[in-house]
Amino acid sequence: MSLLLELAGNKAKARAAAKELTVAQLENLIAGFSNALVKVKEEEEARDAQQAFKSARAEEIANLIAESGLTMEEIALSIAPKAGATKGKTVEPKYRLTIEGETYEWTGRGRTPKVFQQYFDAGNSRDSVEIK
Repeated sequence: MSLLLELAGNKAKARAAAKELTVAQLENLIAGFSNALVKVKEEEEARDAQQAFKSARAEEIANLIAESGLTMEEIALSIAPKAGATKGKTVEPKYRLTIEGETYEWTGRGRTPKVFQQYFDAGNSRDSVEIK
């Protein structure tokens, strides 16, 4: 890639490199660059169109806000999640295990934590660590 950048920045070096190629190779290279140029231009036009669309939408929204008489703070407060509205319920732990002064808790859902699995593999039952 650095060779292309070097040749693109220096016409004399590009001419010198072109002398090493045949006419067919040069035509193939030019066709490849032409295709790449068309693609890059299309992508740039698409980005510009998307940016223009976003700018127009932002201007529309700004006009609607101005017409409504609301401030941005009022809008932000009206769409903010309500206090106490949580996504899911918290589940109380069903099992509690204390090993070497450290307490581990598990709801009994999902994959068994390693500390509990080791405890159960040692021959202990779930009933022995169940919170009642």
